Order: sequence, then C-alpha cells, then structure tokens
Amino acid sequence: MGSLIRSLALFIAVAAALPAVALDYPDRPIRVILSVPAGGTPDVLARAVTPAISDLLGQQLVVDNRGGAGGRISAELVAQAAPDGYTLYLTSPGALTIVPHISKGVPYDTLRDFAPISLIATGPFLLIVHPSVPAKSVKELIALDKSAPGKLIYSSAGNGTANHMAMELFKSMAGVNFTHVPYKGAPQAVVDLLAGRVNVTMNSIGPVLAHVKAGKLRPLGVAGARRAPQLPDVPTIIEAGVPGYESGSWLGLLAPAKTPKSIIARLNAATVKAVNQPETRARLIDLGAEPVGDSPEEFARRIRREWEQNAKIVKLAGVRVD
Repeated sequence: MGSLIRSLALFIAVAAALPAVALDYPDRPIRVILSVPAGGTPDVLARAVTPAISDLLGQQLVVDNRGGAGGRISAELVAQAAPDGYTLYLTSPGALTIVPHISKGVPYDTLRDFAPISLIATGPFLLIVHPSVPAKSVKELIALDKSAPGKLIYSSAGNGTANHMAMELFKSMAGVNFTHVPYKGAPQAVVDLLAGRVNVTMNSIGPVLAHVKAGKLRPLGVAGARRAPQLPDVPTIIEAGVPGYESGSWLGLLAPAKTPKSIIARLNAATVKAVNQPETRARLIDLGAEPVGDSPEEFARRIRREWEQNAKIVKLAGVRVD
C-alpha cells in the first residue's frame, strides 16, 4: 500500500509540473498572423486550409493579415509573441529566408526565433506579361529587353518577397535588366499589371489563372521543373530558353521559439491531417498549389536550406532594398 501511495504521489507531482496549456490545448481561439495582405496567394491558400485545422483542433483559427515590408512586420510580431501556442505564423518564404539578407537591422533571427510546425503547400511561379508587351515567348521577352535595357518594368509583392527574388534570379540568369517596382502585396502588383502600368511579373498560378484564360494576361513560362497541369500548353522557363531556372513559393505554419513540443506536435498532427483531407487537397490543387504536410524537422531543414541558398542568390544578383 505504501508503495502505491508513493507512486500516486509521484504521478500527481509530475502532472502538476507539466504546463497546464499542454494538457488542455487549445482552450480558446488561436490567432494566426499572415505575412501578406488579403487577397494574396498565401492569403487564399491560408483560408483554404485553416477551417480544416480549426475543425480538428476544436478551436477557431483567426487569420490576421499583417502584410508589408516583405513580411518583416508579421515576422517581428510572431517572434515577440508569447510561446503559448495562441499566436501562430502562416508565411511564404520571403520574411524568413530573404528579408534577413537584404535588410539591415532585422529584429528577428530566422533560425533561432521560430519553431516550424509544417510546410503546407508549394507551387511554381508563372512569368506573365501584359498583352500590350510585344513578346510571346521568353526568348522574345529577353530580346525585347536587350533592345532597350531597363525600359520594361516588373512588379513584385514587395522588397524581399519570393517573387522579387524570383525575378532578380531570372534577371541574373537571363541577362536582362528589368526595372523593379515593389508593391505592398501581390494583389496590388497584379492589379497594376492588368492595368498596363507595369509590364511583367512573376506570380503564383492560382490567383492569375482566370486573367490568363480571359486573355487579360499572357503567360510566357512556368518556373518549375515541369509544366503546370492548369496550363499544359505553357512551357517551363527551362524549356523556353533559360537552363536551370526554377522558382516558386510555399506556405508554412510556425510558432514562436520555445513553444512547448507537445503543442508543436498537436499542431503538426492537425495540420498534416487537414492538408491530406480530400476536400482540402482538391482546393489547394485548384489554386495551383501542391499539398505537402511534413514534419517540423523536415520543414526546419527546408527553411535553413533556402536561407543559405538565398544568401548566395542575393550576393550573386546584387539584390538590395529599393
């Protein structure tokens, strides 16, 4: 009897020492800070997957769009948030793997201040031009630029965003000299492309697919290793004459560093299950994304790898904050 009492006392002591939040998490709505304004590709993807995660967790995920400064504003908010699982971060790669290399005084450390949960989806960019641009292929676009260097203007979602880096890499590899105009998000960048105020951009496929099919934008190349199923007649940029060129974006879920591992595990399990639900997968694919749903360790390795790769690309392409 005495040993039983001692065992019970030990169990109670251990249980009392566990963080309460890990035992009943989540018990209230979760704020999910998103690194882009409403309407951008990550925003559309986020709203496709967060309802399923909410259902699995039994609490609402409240999406809070905090775009601007290439995602720096949103990343700073998350890095400084309490590591209790009630502030999460949905982001594309720019804020974590690009901005720290092109901006001075970034107040967070990508590899130290965040706890990866899961990569949700990936997708290649699409090189698109306004129909008024007299180029119907990648080679013609390159030739057009070389006939008047700097005359063609490209829009991006902002300094340090993934499509900014993608275009700078394209400029370097194709030997062109487009002029950069950054916006406060991809929707605004596409709006001005549709209006003809800029000439060219890189964008995820989903948000521009309807404009492409309506003839309001002309696709020149898919920035992936293979053609996109939504646009089977559009060649890859590699096929179109720029060997080795690939670029794209992703959407991933993270928490502040030092969030308890039990909470990270709970969030990872719910996210992976949500991403692999048939309805969610179909929706992501319709939006031009490839569903993933991986482990925290796999996602962490991807972030580190891209962080290191982008440091080299920034140096090669001479990317600077405009």
